[in-house]
Amino acid sequence: MKQCVVVGKTNVGKTLFALRFAAMLGQQEAVVTFRPANGPDVNQRIPLAKGETTLTGETPHLTRCLQSLELTLPKGKGRRSLTLVDTCGLIEGIHPNEEIRQAMAQTLAAIRQAEVVLHMVDITQTCQPGSASCLGPVDYQVAQFAGLRPGYALLANKMDLPGAQEKLKKLRTEFTDYVIIALSVLRGQGMKEVKQFVWRHL
Repeated sequence: MKQCVVVGKTNVGKTLFALRFAAMLGQQEAVVTFRPANGPDVNQRIPLAKGETTLTGETPHLTRCLQSLELTLPKGKGRRSLTLVDTCGLIEGIHPNEEIRQAMAQTLAAIRQAEVVLHMVDITQTCQPGSASCLGPVDYQVAQFAGLRPGYALLANKMDLPGAQEKLKKLRTEFTDYVIIALSVLRGQGMKEVKQFVWRHL
């Protein structure tokens, strides 16, 4: 089964996106496979509403291993299956916690293996004054690494926040070769566009 991986820095909305994406496809619950770097996989059936409470939050690195969901994308009379992989958030430098370091290594490996890479950024944290690029060092490296493939898209999340539109324009001006989708996971904006992109590249 083809893989679609959701990557990005911590607290940009990756896990909430994965759960809301599954909900958009009509699911009320999902079997989430937790894949720790050291240890066997664990399957857990989770109601999506409960998952938003237990799997997401403001604390960095709540996601400490790959978390995958088996999904089916309907379109017209056709259906396509995929594994949607939520990942540990990336940071600059070396994290002191070994478990998180291993989880970030898993994230990089997942990028290499996936047919579709959804690279999520917090649009309000882009285009910082004095920065050489609208993307910070970590996101820039991810874009350079994964952006060569046709199944790469940059998801500009948190478009519901002040200043987002101006920063989106700057991001699109700098990265003209990438597919950039304006997104607000919280409000559902852009989710259908992401679905269409994923469908085209499976």
